[in-house]
Amino acid sequence: MLKFLAKLSHKSDIVWLDLGDLGDLVYPDGPHEQWQDHGLGLLRTILHQNGVITDLLSTRLVTNWDTLRRQLHGYNMLIMNVRSYTFPIAHQAAKIFKEVNPDGIVLVGGMHATVALDEMLGVSYFDKICRGAGENIIVDMVKDPHAFERVTVGMGAKSMADWLMIDRTLWPKPARRLRRNFHWPLEPSCGWGPPPVATILTSRVCPWQCVFCNENSYIPSMGRKPVDMVIDELNYLDNKYGVGSIVIHDSMFFQHPRWLNEWIEKYPRKANKIYPYWAAGRSDTVRQWPDLFEALVRETNWDTISIGFESGSDRILRLLNKECTEDDNYFAIEFLNRIADDMEREGKKPPKFWANIMLGIPGETHEDAFKTMRMVKTMRHVFPSISYYAPYPGSALGYQLIAEGKSLMSKDNYHRFPGDEKVKGIDYGFYRDLLAGKYDDEVNKGLASYQASKSGVFSEALIKA
Repeated sequence: MLKFLAKLSHKSDIVWLDLGDLGDLVYPDGPHEQWQDHGLGLLRTILHQNGVITDLLSTRLVTNWDTLRRQLHGYNMLIMNVRSYTFPIAHQAAKIFKEVNPDGIVLVGGMHATVALDEMLGVSYFDKICRGAGENIIVDMVKDPHAFERVTVGMGAKSMADWLMIDRTLWPKPARRLRRNFHWPLEPSCGWGPPPVATILTSRVCPWQCVFCNENSYIPSMGRKPVDMVIDELNYLDNKYGVGSIVIHDSMFFQHPRWLNEWIEKYPRKANKIYPYWAAGRSDTVRQWPDLFEALVRETNWDTISIGFESGSDRILRLLNKECTEDDNYFAIEFLNRIADDMEREGKKPPKFWANIMLGIPGETHEDAFKTMRMVKTMRHVFPSISYYAPYPGSALGYQLIAEGKSLMSKDNYHRFPGDEKVKGIDYGFYRDLLAGKYDDEVNKGLASYQASKSGVFSEALIKA
């Protein structure tokens, strides 16, 4: 009877399950837990435009597994986009789905299927696994899953120019208590720009090979979305919903100078507004293309510049294969300090760094960590974003630490919580004291007086890895 009643509320026999920690769209800890999944949005848009309708549920919209169990009754197929940090959640959801729908099929894809296939294969509830991009195979797999082997290699588009515009109404709605400030189907303010926030992608894949990053291991190279397409989408979203600011989710926005010059030329002229935006760059390319960087900041309202500084120590930067140096980092910092000072004198809002900092890196000494925190104190306009190094599969250093048995993360617990200990042998007590300001005397050595006078307490800046 329960299964019959559940089916009465279904529009489809197929359900896509949005993954995240339980309750993140009910009682979120912060704005990032509320961001939407572009993979889900793109693939559901492709399915629906090809006549394959799916229902949508979300682990972020329930606060316990029993509620999800009731919601999953009566479906013939469950689809999930699985990342490493949602793998344990996907495993539990698939188990529940099979318990209430024993004849149902579970179709999974996403990053974890590529970087940790053995773990995906170890879950008997995962009937069909797609490795790699799914946009050119998702329709066929959903229509006739039995025509595919258990593991199928996906087929992606050669260029983002071939992507459909995401139908954002196919993203999950937050709980009613959040909707007033969420601005669905756009997204809530993240603290650096006014709402509503439009999250977009203009490029895939960062071409650098940092040993802590796994992106190159699962995303093939593909052409960047044309500037005109990006602007057209923003204008469409503004006309329909109103856009306050933008988050460009590219792992590396500040690449391809020809594209960036076209952005500088067209965005201020063709966009409805010159919306402020968050986007990512690198300190070495800021140093390589300073005029281009300054033009983007001044002329296109790139007012929150995410830089993966990671460390203030050359030794650690080399260990991470970052291909940036201490000098590169300090060049970018001093350059933005000067630009920000000029803009303040002109009565304009100064741009800020979203400064990505990594601590707890295997091999890091206390002095390396002190140098990193000294570097942070030299930034005059900054949102510090500090995390403990996490050994994810798919990254060179992650694979090494997993193989050596030094990772405290596992397939049952890919934990992302800020204070969690992630690697054996790391003195996390030292780092907790460092972020609490207990080593300020050491950190302040050699700093100018105004830098040394800045608070050394960064505990609140610790975020998920």
